[in-house]
Amino acid sequence: MLSFKRILSRSPKPTIAKSKYITIEDVKSNPYSIKKKVGAGTSVDVDMYYIVASVELGNTTTKCILTATNLKDSHTYLLDKTVKMTRDIRPPKKGEKVFGETVWEVELTKESVSEMVTDTILESVKRSKINMDEDLDFVVRSTGVTAGFASPKEVGDLIIALANGCLEAGIPPRKMSPAMSIENFPERLRGYTLIDQVMFDGAVVSVVPPTGKVVVANEMEGELVTAGIKAGAKWTDIDYRNPVVSMDFGTTLAGRITNAEEPYARTVGNFCGLAGAISDAIIRGTEKVDQRGGAALDLYTKDILKNADWKVAKSYAEKVHEHVDIRKVPEGRDRFGTVPVDPVAAYNAGTTLIGCDIGTNGNEIPQLIKIGHEIYLEEGINTLFATLDHVSALIVKRLVEEAVDEGVIEEGSVLGVTGRAGITGKKPNLILDYTKNYFKDIIFVSDALALGAAVMARCMNSMGTPKIPLGGLRGGACILGQRKKLQQSKINH
Repeated sequence: MLSFKRILSRSPKPTIAKSKYITIEDVKSNPYSIKKKVGAGTSVDVDMYYIVASVELGNTTTKCILTATNLKDSHTYLLDKTVKMTRDIRPPKKGEKVFGETVWEVELTKESVSEMVTDTILESVKRSKINMDEDLDFVVRSTGVTAGFASPKEVGDLIIALANGCLEAGIPPRKMSPAMSIENFPERLRGYTLIDQVMFDGAVVSVVPPTGKVVVANEMEGELVTAGIKAGAKWTDIDYRNPVVSMDFGTTLAGRITNAEEPYARTVGNFCGLAGAISDAIIRGTEKVDQRGGAALDLYTKDILKNADWKVAKSYAEKVHEHVDIRKVPEGRDRFGTVPVDPVAAYNAGTTLIGCDIGTNGNEIPQLIKIGHEIYLEEGINTLFATLDHVSALIVKRLVEEAVDEGVIEEGSVLGVTGRAGITGKKPNLILDYTKNYFKDIIFVSDALALGAAVMARCMNSMGTPKIPLGGLRGGACILGQRKKLQQSKINH
């Protein structure tokens, strides 16, 4: 087990990275930007933006987030963020086959998912005023809706439904797969790709996933949020590069622990299970939200914590945690926190799975609803939301402590947190306090999954920024040279 020294030098204020907005008019205002003609291999020093759509189907929300990354300085801006509630996916029509459901038992068909995705994309495109054929460079699809699935085939059906939604929205197929050669890039981007020097070999921001079989159903989410936190950190003074710990507090929990190997770090830990679903269960005790698809964000306002009793909130949070099971996932489990897992494959690959559950696969959710009802009646909505902040912060604390006990967090690691149930309200302040013994730097990033989609699109198309690297080790140089040597050695052998 690693030993950690008490950290006293960190600022008491949390570092929160929020991407700035930009308009398509701003992107195109520089005559050397979108319209600049660049030949292959030409050295350029102009502002060029790479526009990516992140299409996300989650248990609670469905999103299309459009980002524009300046390929000169790696700053990623938001063009638009369109969010819909997944519970509003229409019911199955006669003759449609239900292939799965969300954590909250919202039934899904290929047709209904495709329609929701299409509508969300078109709304986002209309509001951002982009031209899908001329302006949009790439689309990354992802989903957290795997907890309610029983087989890989069901997950495959969902991926197909997401793709169909993109196609029906008018997105060309070529914008959903990586380029094979420099000739596949539009002229304006050819001076920004390194595809003639290095190929995409599966590593995203210098981290490779666990080898062999898939070890957790939402592995891609963990990959994207880790990459996204690295991108978000570029707006701060924190160098969030390997080794890192990432946590995504969506409805389900995702995230990774990486080591400090070069040129590629290994994923030595994966987080899985339930996260925001815990807060959602508690909030349903108010009886002010839908009992199936209702979420804490339905009642959240910027003044919701005003006049909250934080001491009482902490005591209730500890009561909630009597039902929260956080530990290394045992080998005999095929689900943890309702999320499909393969712990044997994980441990054979040298990856430790750490899960968060409510009872066993969510079977104690009714108890949390009762506690939420009690808090609401006795203390009111303000203290109830303060309780949610303590609940999430305690989850982070326990996850970190479990990872430390398992010896998978390397000394000098930086913690990154994202997701609605991890960065709203006073959660960042509480998390700083609860984890102060373990990390010198902690960063909180909004929309990390979408930022990660932008990064993944660049990695798949070899569009790095060697002078301002996202990958490699904290404080270290770009790993381009090491990657070239590694890939050449594999070709030679």
